[in-house]
Amino acid sequence: MAPAVKRPYNNSRRQAQVRATRLRIIEAAKARFIADGYPATTLEAVADAADTSLPTLYRLFPSKRALLKAVLDVSLGGDDQPIAFQDRPEVQAVRAETDPRALITAFAPIARDLMVRSSAILRVLASAATVDPDAAQLLAEIRRQRHTGQSRIVANLAALDALDPDLSFSEAADIAYTVLSPEVHHILTAERGWTAGQYERWVARSLGILLRTEPAATS
Repeated sequence: MAPAVKRPYNNSRRQAQVRATRLRIIEAAKARFIADGYPATTLEAVADAADTSLPTLYRLFPSKRALLKAVLDVSLGGDDQPIAFQDRPEVQAVRAETDPRALITAFAPIARDLMVRSSAILRVLASAATVDPDAAQLLAEIRRQRHTGQSRIVANLAALDALDPDLSFSEAADIAYTVLSPEVHHILTAERGWTAGQYERWVARSLGILLRTEPAATS
């Protein structure tokens, strides 16, 4: 009788379950952070909201800071895939655009979706940063990353010789950073009641001020 052949262990189902639990915890934490604030939210409250045991939560997120970082990563990226925002296909497609006005128009809905996902939790982070050193460190890092990322759009426009010659690169990058900030998004959508569509159109118009109004001189 031939010896039994062991089948290779397939843990894909287990991995899917762990991922689903992780996402459920992240979603519950985001809701609790927004509703109650970061300092007041306990990991016990998050576990209850996620219908998950506290030991399971701690296995996946060893600290509240780690959980906050995961919430921010998913909110900014749009999912839990380990892909940087600037490396995502939709962003790469925009940066490959060779018409400056079309580049800005194509980037506006990406900026809109990003703010819809992340504006509220970024406001929570900014508030927490005033009293929590870990939150302050995360906020500083995210702001640095935002400025660097938004500067890439300016770099694309500069490469197309499309920037207003009266603006330095630094000034143009700061304008993009301000236009695309969660603070401005909150003012327009939460305080003034703008729709996502209105915000998107405003982003396209506002970033348009970066463009030169006269054709670039040819040699």
